[in-house]
Amino acid sequence: MNISVKTSWFLTKCQQNIIIRFPRIYLSTQEHITEKKWKPTIGLEIHAKISSNSKMFSAASTKFEKPVNSCVSFFDCATPGTMPVLNRKCVEAGVTTALALSCSLNEISIFERKHYFYADLPAGYQITQSKQPLAVDGQLCFLVFTSGIHKEPYVKISKIKQIQLEQDSGRTLQSEFTERNLIDLNRAGVPLMELVFEPDLSDGEEAAAAVKELMNILKILGTCSCKMEEGALRIDANVSVSHDSKTLGVRTELKNIGSVRGVANAIRYEIERQIKILEKGQSIVNETRSWDAINKKTVPLREKEEKQDYRFMPETDLLPLRICLEGTSNESNLVDATVLKKQLPELPNEIRKRLKEKYNLTQHSILQLSNDLELLQLFTDLMKTNRNLDPKIVANFITYEVMSFLYNNKLQLEFCKDHLRYISEITELLQSREITPLIAVRLLNRLLIELDKMPKQIVEENNWKSINDERELEIICKQIIEDNPAIVKKYKAGKQRSNIYDCRNRSKTLSLLAQPRE
Repeated sequence: MNISVKTSWFLTKCQQNIIIRFPRIYLSTQEHITEKKWKPTIGLEIHAKISSNSKMFSAASTKFEKPVNSCVSFFDCATPGTMPVLNRKCVEAGVTTALALSCSLNEISIFERKHYFYADLPAGYQITQSKQPLAVDGQLCFLVFTSGIHKEPYVKISKIKQIQLEQDSGRTLQSEFTERNLIDLNRAGVPLMELVFEPDLSDGEEAAAAVKELMNILKILGTCSCKMEEGALRIDANVSVSHDSKTLGVRTELKNIGSVRGVANAIRYEIERQIKILEKGQSIVNETRSWDAINKKTVPLREKEEKQDYRFMPETDLLPLRICLEGTSNESNLVDATVLKKQLPELPNEIRKRLKEKYNLTQHSILQLSNDLELLQLFTDLMKTNRNLDPKIVANFITYEVMSFLYNNKLQLEFCKDHLRYISEITELLQSREITPLIAVRLLNRLLIELDKMPKQIVEENNWKSINDERELEIICKQIIEDNPAIVKKYKAGKQRSNIYDCRNRSKTLSLLAQPRE
């Protein structure tokens, strides 16, 4: 047997052992190698419900979960002779969103009728924008990071093709008692912004990060509540796979994605499904698929038609929408883009920049704080309580220990606002190295049972101050060794792992109070 044959035999044996002992790791590696041959491309289409008390073209209410057909005007149900009246607040929301996303506003945009026949669309057409929308050529800059997948956060930019204003349709409901479909027109005419992104994302994690960033922006602006459970943000993803990223493959459209993590999971599944089909030599069908969150897979919804003719035509009942841009006079009291631009609040990108420049936080802390506005407010409030606090210690403590404490006890961040001074005192003790991180967690749990005591008092009463003296630590360690001769004997015999574990169990006080070196 020559050397090359021996080497081949050895590698085969190694591979077999890996498959038997670590099947999941092996399979995930093979999937990763397979995916590298293919270039997935994802484009998002997002419908955001505009935060407005009344609908886009009528005065009917937009409140969620009102009695069926109780928020319907004569215009919403297409009563002959009724005319649309454009809601100024919806236009302002669209312009504000476009400015925040660095879009170019069209001074004149046009509403059109998009014809199709659904039972929940009483007029037979939807008022929307297509050829000349409110805004074009924007971009969304965001950080991408998923624990366990990415080592470090990285910056990604997704281009926005256009933002358009349109009205929503009603809802078709299936009756539980009869074989009939029932129509609820409460949603008909609800104001929407449709954001159409270019197909420039490469996986589900990037798409999920983009959605999360957009949600943060819309919440800060106040233009959309982004409550996905209420249908305030609806996400469609167009997914295709090809060998060359410049040449797009046959795409499928994913609908009914109900959460941010659902975006990542649905796209990941669809990419894997398409790759498996293509590797078998089969073709992808151009179709619409629905995300089944329970079974974690996409299922066919309907096949795409060749090229549906929506018979777009101008909405003659509405004048062209004019916006007052920078450098033009506003004699007609138009929606003024210059005024709205000056009113823009601090956006996530600016927040991240401030956190880096002012506090020099890590990318992980910056990402977590900028992705959760309530958590960011807690960080800001804590820094105000004591300007001598180390921002890195505060950020680490609230993003890990405090968030874990809240999750385990099913509490909201609002709870921390009521006990701000208590949490601030814990961070002071951590910073001065008077307590260890483990004691800090215990102090958080004490907050639920000892409301009348502050952390310093609890530490004194329980003798929880950390041990920083090396000589004292050495004495304690020697005592543990003397008290456990059997464990020491086993350790010297080579049984290291279990012995170390036993020692830890027998020295809980040491593990709680011993302060690690900086």
